Amino acid sequence: MSRQRVFLFLSAAVLLAPGGPAFAQDLPGDIDAGRTLAEKTCSECHSVSAAQRRLGLYDAPGFDEIAAKVQTTAISLRAFLQQPHPSMPNLILTQDERDDAIAYILSLKQQSY
Repeated sequence: MSRQRVFLFLSAAVLLAPGGPAFAQDLPGDIDAGRTLAEKTCSECHSVSAAQRRLGLYDAPGFDEIAAKVQTTAISLRAFLQQPHPSMPNLILTQDERDDAIAYILSLKQQSY
């Protein structure tokens, strides 16, 4: 079997397996608590809700834009939230807060914002 066929087979198996790709409901964290945290902590720079998004006042990407990126996963968000970034304030979150924020952002992947 060629490498390409093996890759396609394994990709299909992962997508079709029970449970499929992991979405926010499969993650630790509380979506509502994540939304509250985002509104309190992140909304100065990011649109975190549909109402804020409609205002169009933000230079930083909206949480819906972040969620829509193919490379946005629980792992990528966790890594991002644990590292300082020059364009962001030094945000120190507890493990539970990170889990909640990740659950909220990934919940936006499944719905139209």
